[in-house]
Amino acid sequence: MTPLLLVQPDQEGGAAGIGSLFDMIANGGPVMWPLGLCSVLAVAFMVERGMRLRRGALGGRESGRQVIDAYDDGGAPGALELCDSQRTPMSRILAAGLKRLDQPLLEMEKAVEDAGARELRVLSAKLRPLVVIAAIAPLLGLLGTVWGMIQAFTQIAMADALGRPERLAEGISSALITTAVGLSIAIPSQAAYYFFRSRLDRFVTAVEETYGEIADRLLRGGGA
Repeated sequence: MTPLLLVQPDQEGGAAGIGSLFDMIANGGPVMWPLGLCSVLAVAFMVERGMRLRRGALGGRESGRQVIDAYDDGGAPGALELCDSQRTPMSRILAAGLKRLDQPLLEMEKAVEDAGARELRVLSAKLRPLVVIAAIAPLLGLLGTVWGMIQAFTQIAMADALGRPERLAEGISSALITTAVGLSIAIPSQAAYYFFRSRLDRFVTAVEETYGEIADRLLRGGGA
């Protein structure tokens, strides 16, 4: 790692500033490779979860309303047929309860809870990499900074430049690049995790409301 190469001195001997983005990456040292991998994985998981957890793929309140209307029109067979055609997590959860209409209400609720837990476990599993990346990226950045500062102090000592604070400032500013990159990866990853978690929470609420309406119809004797 050569952190002193990143900040170019101007004609009067002062630091002219940081070079291009490519220079930052090139002079960030070997830690930039795992940080680059983290950034690629973070983007990949964000895109995948964004597609998988969109409202149409999960089945929101509109989908639940369609199941309720199908139940009102054709009873459990009509609602089950619609659930089979939708093939969404919500439809699978509701179908687990609709298949047990001939059993006690507690058994039906247990089936819905079990199906919901399975679906939520699957949907939440691929959010964990975002948490891992958000935790690892700043640590990798800190490791790169420590390593860069060690190299900077070593080069300054070998060049007998301890009396020149501008050279020390140049080395420290270069070494801090990896910390900045690590935080730049961790912050969006953590934000994306909370965003997707809130989307899952809204999905759970929609499932509970839809099942509650179906259960109310059963208690009122409105089933077919």
